[in-house]
Amino acid sequence: MQTQLIDAENLFRLVHFFDIVAAVVFAVSGSLVASRKNMDVMGFMWFAVITGVGGGTVRDLILNVPVFWVQNPAHVSACLATAVVMHFIAPLVESRYKTHLWFDAFGLALVSIAGTVKAMDVGAPALVAIAMGAVTGTVGGIIRDTLGHVPSVLLSHEIYITASVLGACTYVGANALGIDRLAGMIAGFIVTFTARGLAIRYGLSLPVFRESTKRERWKSEPKDVAGD
Repeated sequence: MQTQLIDAENLFRLVHFFDIVAAVVFAVSGSLVASRKNMDVMGFMWFAVITGVGGGTVRDLILNVPVFWVQNPAHVSACLATAVVMHFIAPLVESRYKTHLWFDAFGLALVSIAGTVKAMDVGAPALVAIAMGAVTGTVGGIIRDTLGHVPSVLLSHEIYITASVLGACTYVGANALGIDRLAGMIAGFIVTFTARGLAIRYGLSLPVFRESTKRERWKSEPKDVAGD
């Protein structure tokens, strides 16, 4: 029993550490938007924080649980520190954008599973837990893009939100099958990271909606006006 307790505590610390790392990665992406908008250091801080903790904040509000960074401000502190550093080195990071995409994939995979786990821990149904995983992983970026007036990840054809959902589904499925908690988390992480990584490497995307030829022809044809 004591060994299991220690293992659980070590797992919590490890997840908490990587959760902060993920917040920093997302804060970098928020800071890059601020740099493209030629903002001052306060603008960098705002975008870094909203991107780093936005998804988890919305998740906790929906689940009606205490907001994680209010209880422990380590995530916000890390985002603020990242913003200050990025204010001076943003061009250097921008030149290595491809590398940042891979770090972002790591952060996406981690927080998507962490959000799913938290939702299930508070008793949310499986479908809600999957949605909370996607919210945790993607909403911060959506808010960032909306405030920064840049094309949202929602409008991108690349696999991003889909990767988050796939990982969350993997964890929920593993949990339903009675698979060990840590093994389920690792499996969910691998699925999300792999799906996003393949999209980065090969530009993969899901099929998009195309209007039928018949409808396009109908839209291009002149319409009869009543009374003519």
